[in-house]
Amino acid sequence: MLRILSPFILLLFVLPASGAQIRGVVTNKRGEPLPYATVMIKGTTLGTTTNATGAYVLEVPAGNHVIVCQYMGYKKEETAVLAGGEPRELNFSLEPVSLQVKEVVVRSGGEDPAYAIIRQAIKKRPYYLSQVKNYTCESYIKMLARLRNMPKRVFGQKVDPTEIGVDSSGKGIVALTESVTKIAWRDPDMKLDVISSRSSGGGLGFSIPTIINFYQNNVEAMESQVGPRGFISPISDNAIHYYKYRLEGTFVDDGKLVNKILVTPRRKYEPLFAGHIYITEDDWRIHSTDLRLTKEYQLELIDTLVIRQTHVPVAPDVWRTKDQVVYLAAKVFGFDITANSVNVYSNYNLNPEFPKGYFNKVVMKYQKDAEWRDKRFWDSVRPVALEADELKDFHVKDSTARARRDSAKSRQQLDSLRAKPQPKKPLDVLWEGVNHRWYFQGDTAVQSHAFYMPGLVKGLSYNTVEGVALQISPGVTFTLPGRRYLSWMSSVRYGFSNTHLQAQTGLTLTRSPEGGIGSRNTWSLYGGKRITQFNRANPIGPVMNSLYTLLLRENYMKLYESRFAQLAFSKVYESSFAFSVNALYEDRLPVENTTTYSFFRKDRNSFTSNLPEELPGLVFQREKVLTVGGNVSYQPGQRYIEYPRGRRAIGSKFPTFSAAYRKGFIDANFDKWNVDVRDEMNFKLLGELKYHLGAGGFLNAQSASLPDMQHFNGNQTFLNIRYLNSFQLAQYYEYSTTAGLFATANIEHHFNGLLTNRIPLFNRLKWHLVAGTNAFYVDRANNYVEVFAGLENILKLFRVDVVAGYQSQSDTRIGIRLGFGGILGGAFKVE
Repeated sequence: MLRILSPFILLLFVLPASGAQIRGVVTNKRGEPLPYATVMIKGTTLGTTTNATGAYVLEVPAGNHVIVCQYMGYKKEETAVLAGGEPRELNFSLEPVSLQVKEVVVRSGGEDPAYAIIRQAIKKRPYYLSQVKNYTCESYIKMLARLRNMPKRVFGQKVDPTEIGVDSSGKGIVALTESVTKIAWRDPDMKLDVISSRSSGGGLGFSIPTIINFYQNNVEAMESQVGPRGFISPISDNAIHYYKYRLEGTFVDDGKLVNKILVTPRRKYEPLFAGHIYITEDDWRIHSTDLRLTKEYQLELIDTLVIRQTHVPVAPDVWRTKDQVVYLAAKVFGFDITANSVNVYSNYNLNPEFPKGYFNKVVMKYQKDAEWRDKRFWDSVRPVALEADELKDFHVKDSTARARRDSAKSRQQLDSLRAKPQPKKPLDVLWEGVNHRWYFQGDTAVQSHAFYMPGLVKGLSYNTVEGVALQISPGVTFTLPGRRYLSWMSSVRYGFSNTHLQAQTGLTLTRSPEGGIGSRNTWSLYGGKRITQFNRANPIGPVMNSLYTLLLRENYMKLYESRFAQLAFSKVYESSFAFSVNALYEDRLPVENTTTYSFFRKDRNSFTSNLPEELPGLVFQREKVLTVGGNVSYQPGQRYIEYPRGRRAIGSKFPTFSAAYRKGFIDANFDKWNVDVRDEMNFKLLGELKYHLGAGGFLNAQSASLPDMQHFNGNQTFLNIRYLNSFQLAQYYEYSTTAGLFATANIEHHFNGLLTNRIPLFNRLKWHLVAGTNAFYVDRANNYVEVFAGLENILKLFRVDVVAGYQSQSDTRIGIRLGFGGILGGAFKVE
């Protein structure tokens, strides 16, 4: 009994009495707390939700009220109270509902009566989905994540429990946030006004209400990475093809008969729910839900996700979600995590009046003081009482963060940081790299300058021009007033076979907005001597080229030297509109192979020339070239989150457009242009389509040498990760051109489990099909098309494609390519 009352006793000390207040604990008849039960004033949407220990606090107007308490699977209770003056204690002890089993009329085929109920709910689904055209309400969100266990190392790196805020055993709260948000909806637009938001330890919390709507055919239960296809609602138009149903019984709630229906997926490895859905008789609406997702039903990264909702009437014939609790459990890279999100909705207004222009490109706005509300404010608005460890977490981590902020302004902190320089290890010089910081007192806090040099081993490569090459690239970043950063970068490179020394250096001045919110711009000035691929997109990297040269005796990388100077400026606006301009002067020098060494296949023919053999008769001589150009990119229809310090673009339903132009002078004389468009389109159950379409050409190609030509990014190695900007089987320079017009297309469709979920083993492994085509066209003699099909999400990281490439002047090519793709592998992108 003490265990049950302790949260209530705690609340007496931590929550001040302001206005009329009712407090209590909700339990079952055995005295066990009922977490996240709904407690509200009858006839209104004003209410609260119990916390994980069953405790609640309800702010009410002074006077007589009827307080209603309900919990899924239990009888609803009502109690009349007189509120005012001192806080009123009101505990509830709920009884389980007594389910009445209907007389089952077995039809031909033995169909359960639940199917007739579900068919009626499916018919009414479109009506309830579009019943409310506009509304406003308030949403309180509390998100909590705990660690139950953690590894000592991740990818070889030691993990310090104190850095993530848990105890030495790896247990404790790792994330805790709460927020209050006003929601405005006018079909199809939504706008969020964040009144207050905080995170344990400082900063803004998660403030976007998770509105899970089971009246939609396709339910987006979580972020797209967790369920890229969405999940099929138990009352979707085709639900009966995906689910089995069983009527477990009925009960009466406020005079309405409610049907409790067990929902079971017909097949595994489809994006489906399991659990219970409660449907009211006659009007066939959702009363409540208790549904779950698991890994067997296409849930990614998370082991289990449970969604519990309670719907209540907010008007005579309109019901809306009153509260929603989402639980999840996951084991990722040795971390054992549990989390929950509690959403409480209140103060529904179904007839709001919105001023003209209220719904605009700003879909979410934080009030100026949203991050700085004090404890008194939170205690007055919070509908879900904090638990003891949550109170402690807020107190300890907020105090620690405040102490750090205060310390960052002090001389003592500066001296402490200077007295504890980061230790250096001999192996760091070879592999990890060396970094060091110099601390100084800034205007408002301790700031630093930073030095970094990559490990020497990472600067080693091999090619037939330089032989073994070693590149050392030290750099220093200086922190300047006004959130500006000046970076000095340099590199020294030496080829041990051709004995050429390359050295370059440069400065970059960046103005970065506070918190990354707002526009940013960068100036850069570089110069020196360097060795560069003819195709500046660097179609083959130094590691892969070294492997192919030493092991397979294939020297795909083609190089030239240049003494150069470059000046560039770029700017990215809040709207995501970006542009850049640059001027590059090069004194270009041809270079030749100086070594024929390889580990294996020494009996093969010698390496190919450093000039691309795919372009016979090409001559590259010393030349001096000045090129000037620029590019712009823009995604129209951009939407924004507006913070007190500025706006941040969050995306658009439209594709991104870009254009570039470049002009050559001195020994060159050319005008080159190109435009392209790219987008990613998620069709949920049908998968995701990604495309990149481009066109370009030379308005003038009177003098354009090899580095200035249009190169189509080929790939002759087994590895490819430039999926939307390359051609997986094409040779590197075979199709290079100075034609007046060319066009490119890269298209791929990710099925995300569609089709492969019907194939044994593949569905268990969650390997997904991907297919597409890459093509370009210059003229009848210069064109290329390849089609591919493959599997991705292999170990969540990898992708394997089988590719067939066709060129009108050559035989069809067949090849296999390995790359990154899937839930985690899709994060590896190279433009």
